[in-house]
Parts: sequence; structure tokens; C-alpha cells
Amino acid sequence: MPPATQPPNSTGAALELLVHGVGGATPQAMLRDPRTTRVTGDATAAIYRRTEDIAAEHDPERHRDEPVAEAYCWSNLTSGNGSRALWLLLLPFMVVNLAHWMRPSAPGRTRAIRLYGLLVRLVALSLTVLLTAAACEVALDLAAWQCAGQPECSGQRSWLGFLSTAQGGWWSQPGRRLVVAALVPTALVGLLWYLSNRTWSAYESQRPLSGAEPEQAEADAAEEAASTGAVVPPVVRPALGRPGFWFGRRLVARLRAAHTAAGFLTVAAAVGGAAARHDRATDSPVPGILGGLLEGALVACGLVVVLVVCRRGRSERRLDNSLDRAVITFLPGAALALLFLTAVYASWSRPGWVADGALPGEVTFRVLAIGQGVLVVALAAVALSLYTRNPEPRTILYGLGGPAVAMLACALGGVMTGGVAQRVADWLDGSGTPGMGRGSVIEGPPVLLSWQASVIPVLLLLLLVPVLTLIVRTARSARRMGPAVEEEYGEKRPDPERTRRIARTRATAALTDSAPWLLGALSGATLLLGAGAVAASWATGQVPGLATDGAAPVVESLAEAAQSTGSWMVGVGFILFVTWGRRAYRDVSARRTIGILWDVGTFWPRAAHPFAPPCYAERAVPDLSSRMSAWTGRTRGRLVISGHSQGSVLAASAVWQLPDATRRRVALLTHGSPIERLYGRWFPAYFGPVALEGLHRSVHCWRNLWRATDPIGGPVRIEEGGRHEVDRGPLKDPLVYGRTPEHPLPEPILGHSDYQADPVFAEERAALLERLDAILPRQADGEVQGSSGRSSG
Repeated sequence: MPPATQPPNSTGAALELLVHGVGGATPQAMLRDPRTTRVTGDATAAIYRRTEDIAAEHDPERHRDEPVAEAYCWSNLTSGNGSRALWLLLLPFMVVNLAHWMRPSAPGRTRAIRLYGLLVRLVALSLTVLLTAAACEVALDLAAWQCAGQPECSGQRSWLGFLSTAQGGWWSQPGRRLVVAALVPTALVGLLWYLSNRTWSAYESQRPLSGAEPEQAEADAAEEAASTGAVVPPVVRPALGRPGFWFGRRLVARLRAAHTAAGFLTVAAAVGGAAARHDRATDSPVPGILGGLLEGALVACGLVVVLVVCRRGRSERRLDNSLDRAVITFLPGAALALLFLTAVYASWSRPGWVADGALPGEVTFRVLAIGQGVLVVALAAVALSLYTRNPEPRTILYGLGGPAVAMLACALGGVMTGGVAQRVADWLDGSGTPGMGRGSVIEGPPVLLSWQASVIPVLLLLLLVPVLTLIVRTARSARRMGPAVEEEYGEKRPDPERTRRIARTRATAALTDSAPWLLGALSGATLLLGAGAVAASWATGQVPGLATDGAAPVVESLAEAAQSTGSWMVGVGFILFVTWGRRAYRDVSARRTIGILWDVGTFWPRAAHPFAPPCYAERAVPDLSSRMSAWTGRTRGRLVISGHSQGSVLAASAVWQLPDATRRRVALLTHGSPIERLYGRWFPAYFGPVALEGLHRSVHCWRNLWRATDPIGGPVRIEEGGRHEVDRGPLKDPLVYGRTPEHPLPEPILGHSDYQADPVFAEERAALLERLDAILPRQADGEVQGSSGRSSG
């Protein structure tokens, strides 16, 4: 933690620390000057100043009218490198990691909170197994088992020639073909381990600045206040302010070892299971006991993986710097050794072994689908229990946001893995349609994947109802806003087109508040349709097009249409992910657009899935808190941290990390901030009313600017004395309705951007600095701020 700032005399110096939002910004654009110099930091994230302001602290009189500006640029943590756009393929892992942080706020419910985290980690583990199983389905089943086992298929694929049964070579036996194909999913698991380890070392391994622990600093401040008789308001230390929140090395390393081992074990089970079933069913030259021993070892190692995942999660009250070396070292190694032994066992010569049909992947995908459904339902029960004990009206979906997002992660995983399997099967089968039995050379992927693809068109049709409802409601709302807009600007001769544009922008911005219910409808429909797909595939054992043979012609036609359309959709969806990733290598604008997704989705540490994209806040938050503490302690000056959009969330998180004595010498200015509208509603345990009100009491002054035309930012909704103490808004947008002498050209509707263009911004920044200036001399006399440490409206 940054060391606590002592209460020195103020030198009059003032600093504005600017933090940009989603999509990134250059230091030249933030500082509005082409000449900038890096003050501290590196090429990944750094603080810049105007070149002429490098030594501004030595000449405070020059900056009496406005503060010295510094820009913290962190865009390279998320969207600076084009290769990171390929992290879109890890989207299900990122989404399930978000579900971990979306639990309702429930003080005192320690066991239920731990159970919630455990269930999310188990869902995350199932996604790793699902991804590996899909890779095994493509490489082992479709390519090595089915296509290489059929001369009609392998004859058209020259790269399968050495595995083909028509060649009769050493590799043509089924077990050996599976061993060769197992290199693909094994390499995939190894790549995920490498990326997780590399990104941790590059960004998240940056330890926060050591110093006084916040709890100790606050205890010292309370003792000093008691000796002077001053009254100090209670300090709320939320989770985001704990020393170890932004440094969870131990948990990430432990989960990385468990998920890597789970991937290797999934590959070993696919290879060894086929050989063991053959040895048990026929008079094989290989002793059947070997297969039984290997399967038992795989089960035992799998149980160890589950136990490691079930262990208690993060230790946020201290730096989680220790490591479970036995788990991290031996668990992936043991799983890899079992995979090697399984490969040796499967490679044993079995002359009479002939590949027939498909590998039994149907059971694997069915168990995974049922298990994920059960875990999501259990997670919903726990979340609802937590919410009912401490209901907060602004929490989305009555506390069920986390389960809904976890269901969405499972659906994304199923769509992506099923789409790859379906596309590869269509490609290998040429003109045939796998599973339909009409000109098919190979049997194709598991039937369940076809049923899951078939429900996608149905799901989209069901979503048309709420989407159309939102469109109609938005149009009506825009029409109703028209007179209010004209009255607000006091126009005597209003322009109908200008009025409609402003009203339409405001109504569209309000759609953000309807997103939770759309997500709830999507997740609920996905759960029900997914359960129906599992039941139908289990009952019929055939793809939808064949299962409805003999039914009414309309039903049969609809089933075939849903099957073909759904298969096409999942395939095209996966191809779009890959295409966007490749485009991001060459197109800077596309790279920045794709990077915005990660600015929002990777704010939270990797507490549920270690293969999720890295958490940029584990670097950015310590950077900001260290800079604020070091500057105020060295210069004895005033500091305003000004955060826009996602930068406001980083700014608030950094302020929470400061010791209490330092935090009371810092002012917070947020604009276009989603800190309550998005984070407070979706992550109530960390940005709920209690946490935000505690931040308001502990920081000396805080001002939040927002616009009705902003689809992301909104009010903080902290009320004291019957009125909003923090919020100022909605600000006028556009600044003027039509042409005026001061604004002869039409003013644009800014929405979420360029809050600094509004004169209110400079006005509120000056007011914050003035209130900071009033407190510093009293601190210099040894007094401790009392109830005056709150912002005024």
C-alpha cells in the first residue's frame, strides 16, 4: 500500500491527474498540447506532462489560476497490441469471471458468499473442460477416428494420408491415430497456460507500493483525533480498498495449475478411454488391467483438481504473495505424465482394432451441459438468498445478474465449440451433411451439438419480442421528450428536426437501463432451450432433421430449417471472431474498437478463470494510488484526480486504496462515470450504495458530472440532507440549441465524450481546489478534519 501522507503545510501547488476512459487516448489529446514528456512509467502505462510543465512545482505562482495537468495513459494495457484482439476467443472465460464479481451485497453471510464463489469457479472449470473436449472432438473424433478411418474421406485429405487405413502404415491403427491427433488439444492447453503465465508476468505481477497498511493508518488517525477531541466520521473500507485486492498472485497461480491439469486430463481421457473400451470388449493383446489402472489414476487426479478449485478463494486483506508450490508444480506435471502414459498405452499394437462409427463424445457433452445447468441453477438460489437478506433496489434482476451472466458464458462456450465442430465436420464430409445419413461419409459430431445449434434461431425469434418492445418504447419516449427539450432551452422558434435529434439521443441513452432485463430474458430462454436440446438429443439419439421424420410436413420442414440455419449461424459466428481478430492486426481503428470490449470486461481480477484476459486494473490502480501518495507527500500540494468513463472507476478504486490521511487531501472529479449506473447495479457488493457513501465520507470532496444524452455515464445518487451532494447534472447537451452570437455554428451533441468542453467542468474543478485549499492550513496546525470533509452541492 502507498505510505500515508503526513499533514504538511500547503505550498499552493495544485495537480490535476487526468485518467482517460474506454478506447484510450493519447497524452497529446488529453493535455491538449503536441509537446508532452513522460514523467514516470513505461511504454505500457505512464504519466505524462506538457514539456513546459516538467518543473511546475518549483514555480507555483505560474499555476495559480489552474492546476498543473498530468495524464495517465493506460490504453496499451488493453488495446495497444493488435494480437490482443485474438483474446476475443477467450470471451466465455472473461464473462464467467465477471459473474464472480456480480454477487449481491450481503454483510455477515460469509458461508453463502464462499459458496457463491465456489459455484462460479466450478462453472469456470467446466468451460475449460468444454473447450478441451471440443478440441478433442475435432482432432481425435472427426479427423483421426472418423475421416482417417474412412478411405473415401482420407483420400480427399492428403494431410491425413499417413494416418489413413488405406495406407496400412504404422500410424494407421486407431490408437496411434488418436495419439497423433492428441497433440492438437494438448498444444491448445499448453498455449492457454503460457498466455496466462505470460500476461500475469507482464502486467498483474506489479506489486503495489509497500508502506503503511490502510487499517493501521486509519487507527493512528483515530487515535490522534481522540487526543484532540475532534470528531472523525466512520471510515468504510470496502473490498476494493483492501491491500490484497489488486494482487491475487496465489489464487491465479493455483487456478492456472488446476485448469491446465484439467485440460491435460480431458485429452488423456479421450485417448485412453477409447483404448480401454476396446480392451474390455475384445480379446486384446493388451492386459485390460492397464486400462483400468490408468482410468483410476485419471479419476483420482481429476478429484484433486476439483478439490484445488474448491479451496478458499482470494485473501484480500493482505498481499496474496505466497504460492502453493506443491499444487502449482506437481499438479500440471502429474496430469501431463498421465497423458504421456495414456499415449504409450494407446499406441500399443492392436492389429484387430478397427475404428467404427464415432467416439462416445455424446456422453461427455451431455454431462457437461447438464452439469453447467445444475451449477447455474444452484448459483441462482445462492444469489437470491443473498439478495433477500440485504435487498438493494438498484441491484439488477433482484441479485440474479451473476447467474444470468454465468449462463451466458456457458452459452457462448457452447456456441463457439459447437460451431467449430459443425464447420469442421461439414468441411471433412464434402458434399454430404454429417448426421443426416444422405451421402455422408462420416457420422459427424455428437447429436447434442446439432440440437444446441437448432435452438439458436428459436432463441433469436423469442428475443424479437423484447427488442421490438424496447424500440417502440424508445420512439414513444423520444416523442414525449420533445416539449421538455424546447422548454429547457427556452426556444421561441424551435427547430423540429433539432428537437427530435436531441430527444432521440436522450431516449436512446436511456436504453442502457433496460439492458439487465434483456440479459435476464436471454439467459432464461437459453437455460430452458438448452435443457430442451439435451432432453431431445437424449430421447431421440438423432439430429433434429431425422428425429422429426414421419411428423407433419410443416414440423419436419421447420426442424430441418432450424438445424441448417443454426449450424450456419454458429459457424459464421466463430468465423467472425477470427476475422475481427485478424483485421485488428492491420487496422488501428478496428484494434481500438475491439479493445473497448476488454476495457469494460477485464477491469476485474482473474478470480474465477485463470485463462481469462488479464486484469489491467491490477497495474493501473496501484500506479494511480502510488502517484497520488508520492506527489502529495513530496510537494505538500493539492490534487484533483479527474476520471472520465472507465477512468473514473479506476480513479475511485485508486482513491479507495489510499490511507485515510492521504485520501482526505485528494479531491475526486468524475464525468461520464458508470460507477453507479453500471458498476453499482451490476456489482453491488463492490460499488453498491454503502461503498459509494463510504467513499463520499472519506474523500475530502467529490463531484460527478453527467448528461442525459450519455448512454454510459450517470449520477452517483448519493443523497444527504434531502438533496444530491455529489452529482451535478444533467448538463446541457448540446450547450446551446441553435445559433447564437457566442456559438455561430451548430453545437454538436457530445453524449459520452468531451466533458471538458463544458464550462461547468472548469468551474467544478476550481471549486474542488478551493475546498482543498481551505483544509490544508488547518491540517498544518495539527487538526484533523471532522464532519466538514464532504462535498457541497
